[in-house]
Amino acid sequence: MSLVVPGLKVGLSRDDLMMRAGVVLLAAILLMMLGLPLWALLAKGFEDRDGKFVGLANYVSYFSTPALFQSALNSLQVATITTLIVVPLAFLYAYALTRTVLPMRWLFQGISLIPIFAPSLLPGLALIYLFGTQGFFKALLGGGSIYGIDGIVIAQVFYCFPHATLILTTALATADARLYEAAEVLGTSKRRIFFTVTLPGAKYGLISAALVVFTLVITDFGIAKVIGGNFNVLATDVYKKVIGQQDFSMGAVVGMVLLAPAALAFLVDRLVQRKQVALLTARAVPLVPRPKLGRDLFFTAFCLLVSAAILTILGMAIWGSLIKYWPYNLSLTLDNYDFAKFDANGWDSYWNSVRMALGAAVFGTLLMFTGAWLNEKTRGFGMMRGVVQFLAFLPMAVPGLVLGLGYIFFFNAPGNPLGFLYATMGILVLNTVAHFYTVGHLTAATALKQIDPEFEAVSASLKVPIWRTFVRVTAPICLPAILDIAIYLFVNAMTTVSSVIFLYAPDTKLASVAAVNIEEAGTTAAAAALCVVIVLTSAAVKAAHLIADRFLFARLQVWRRR
Repeated sequence: MSLVVPGLKVGLSRDDLMMRAGVVLLAAILLMMLGLPLWALLAKGFEDRDGKFVGLANYVSYFSTPALFQSALNSLQVATITTLIVVPLAFLYAYALTRTVLPMRWLFQGISLIPIFAPSLLPGLALIYLFGTQGFFKALLGGGSIYGIDGIVIAQVFYCFPHATLILTTALATADARLYEAAEVLGTSKRRIFFTVTLPGAKYGLISAALVVFTLVITDFGIAKVIGGNFNVLATDVYKKVIGQQDFSMGAVVGMVLLAPAALAFLVDRLVQRKQVALLTARAVPLVPRPKLGRDLFFTAFCLLVSAAILTILGMAIWGSLIKYWPYNLSLTLDNYDFAKFDANGWDSYWNSVRMALGAAVFGTLLMFTGAWLNEKTRGFGMMRGVVQFLAFLPMAVPGLVLGLGYIFFFNAPGNPLGFLYATMGILVLNTVAHFYTVGHLTAATALKQIDPEFEAVSASLKVPIWRTFVRVTAPICLPAILDIAIYLFVNAMTTVSSVIFLYAPDTKLASVAAVNIEEAGTTAAAAALCVVIVLTSAAVKAAHLIADRFLFARLQVWRRR
């Protein structure tokens, strides 16, 4: 059956109409989750405390206040220094994983991912135990202090390292062995091969890694909050303006200033990716590293050193959580895990995080995969699909603090019919899904593009409704990708701080937020204990995911052979 609409050259089938209606609905949902909150934030920056329009007065006030403007410079300074440290370290580590014969490669790869499972304030807490006022190795600072830019940079290196390593490992893994063989036949030195073949092949990965690290650092809140001391950055300024001074208008201004460098980095990354071309063709020969004693020993030692640093920070946080009273009574105890002694919510904050993470994983995966399917498989309708694509990529450029502020202004606005969501678990789920939407959408879109279009063509020829093909064929084939999205959302929901710091109610406080509050009260050990619980939960879920992934892969291979 097809419906012919006057003015159109071709009729639209029932499936086409259903798909287009789905795209419109998806655009409306994304607009509610992303577009309108950001618009509310932008509008608030032009109002005073009473809600009256004041034009650019708030922005003039911001840039004419030396302390506030200095925070912006501090943020840029920390982000630049961290990027210059992390990217070379991550490149060498990724090079070791992909281009050398490394013993226990899987172990080094696993250790490099550990920071992903931790809230960003964990490295800050560990550094307090290591180099704080009464830290073990304070003497190594030569009279200096870990509180300030030094502590922030060290903690950010720990926090950002796995993100850069993942990007660069992917970039270095795609290499054509024929290029290296040709260079060796021509007598090219190893050094020249590195600078003329290896680096150019990984340049887009290097640029992407640098931009990702820069954005992560400039938008992070937890590390600067814990170990920043009197060194103010944009993220902590937003927190102080909103929570400390209740100055929402100036908080919105600082939020927009915080958005600018993150959005610029995102745009540069997108422009760079457009210029990227495929490095592996159908005739390419995968590069398999050959043993070379000197090189392999050097990179093994390097990976051991980096892994030791990661495990030291994690181990220090774990040990600190088990100490009775630092540094005077170093006997072990589990009292710090009795969270009711340090926070009114006790363990409820942890279970709130688990419930929120599960909600985000279920709702977010359903929305992201279905949304990507609608946008990829809908025929025509280019303008609306373009709007959806733009909204799907928007979260990558929006810091969590900025999105959280936008949610306050939008969902708490008088007359908003969605106001009932404010201060509920629902708004935390929505905010988390919106914050991490881009990666899930890209994962789903990539998986869908790998499916042979013949499936849909055969279904259409047999008059099978497209939704039935989606349920019976598309979703089962993409099950590994669907599981990847769910685990990604769960882990990030457990560890997120910045995007939810403004949105919780007393009965919906999350574990990561509770850790910030407990640390503010001066009970560092209990805050570390809560962070350790989050790490263990996230790691256990990821381990279960790897097991399930292997099982699904085996079943999928059997299904394909049939």
